[in-house]
Amino acid sequence: MPRVTKNLSLDPAAVERGERYSERHAKSLSQVVSDFLLRLPLDEEEPDLTPAVRRLVGIAEGADPEDYRRHLREKYG
Repeated sequence: MPRVTKNLSLDPAAVERGERYSERHAKSLSQVVSDFLLRLPLDEEEPDLTPAVRRLVGIAEGADPEDYRRHLREKYG
């Protein structure tokens, strides 16, 4: 795949952190940034959730937090 050259303005602390990370993982800073950008979710993509988490999503929707607090007070005093 051909490479594209981009000029980025980054915080010096972020660059330093990225350079340390890239040295520890034997990658170039460009590769670290590229890997990060490729992992960003796009709006139309569904997040990668485990099957257990997918089953739980939305299960508590509409639940009243005060009901839960009352339950805890009754159970634990």
